[in-house]
Amino acid sequence: MTPFLALMTSLPTGNSTIRMRVWRALRTTGCGVLRDGVYILPAGSPRAAALAEVESEVRAAGGFAMSVELNLKTAQFELVRKLFDRSEEYRALVARIHAAKASLPRLGKRKADTLVQRLRHSLEELLEIDFYPGPARLQAKDAMAALEREAQQLRSPGEPQPAKRKLQRLDLAQYRNRTWATRKDLWVDRLASAWLLKRFIDRNAKFVWIDLPRNRPKGSVGFDFDGSEFSHVGSRVTFETLLASFGLDGDPALESIGYAIRYLDTGGIPVAEAKGLETILKGIREKTQDDDERALEAMKVFDLLYSGHAQKAAA
Repeated sequence: MTPFLALMTSLPTGNSTIRMRVWRALRTTGCGVLRDGVYILPAGSPRAAALAEVESEVRAAGGFAMSVELNLKTAQFELVRKLFDRSEEYRALVARIHAAKASLPRLGKRKADTLVQRLRHSLEELLEIDFYPGPARLQAKDAMAALEREAQQLRSPGEPQPAKRKLQRLDLAQYRNRTWATRKDLWVDRLASAWLLKRFIDRNAKFVWIDLPRNRPKGSVGFDFDGSEFSHVGSRVTFETLLASFGLDGDPALESIGYAIRYLDTGGIPVAEAKGLETILKGIREKTQDDDERALEAMKVFDLLYSGHAQKAAA
């Protein structure tokens, strides 16, 4: 049974500054309040070290602070664990997420992205201090995923639906010196796919960005829209479909990039560099004037990302 760390404090009266600082520090740890001045955390929590920092700060300010380890019996453990029930916090967050989802159509892209990012940050902070997860955690994650899908759909209308078919290995020579068509207003999957096509599949590729699938040039190869030759298949996003179709899925660096693209495009298992990549691509979107320029700048980013992963894989 997991032991708890308890911090007992008595702060100097009249020093409101230290009281506020300690309160804020303890709040971020997700600690439970056993009684006034007694704060506890599971001993294995990554935030447990913060209690020692608070203890030092209280003593430096002239107060009393002492940390002890609590080994509780089963009945006591169950009572203490209830102090860490995050159900109400999740309920409040889900309500905010639902309200945000309803408001997205009225917001511009910039405000919508900012709102979604703020709620994602709130969820991640709550997940970090949810030491005993329950059903509320899953409900909040599902609500957040739905909000992000809605925001993505508003940002990129026509997002393809995953097809249910078996992928076949294709002859690379048949796809050289081609014109490739995809939806305009490029974002993660299309940017990464365009880079992959240019660097690994068709070095002489020409791209056209279209409003609607029916506007694709005759003879062009479509990607990342319903009815195109290369799009979402099962759990794969378009980038991963291209990898599998052309036998590139054996490259660990490309495979790692694919995981990040899938996470950013459809959600799922978080990938370490995904948020950093998303931030850079958002910067490119704000800086560039059109899709040609956006694709060119993104290709530089993916070149560097690929080099980093390739070096790591070779080590």
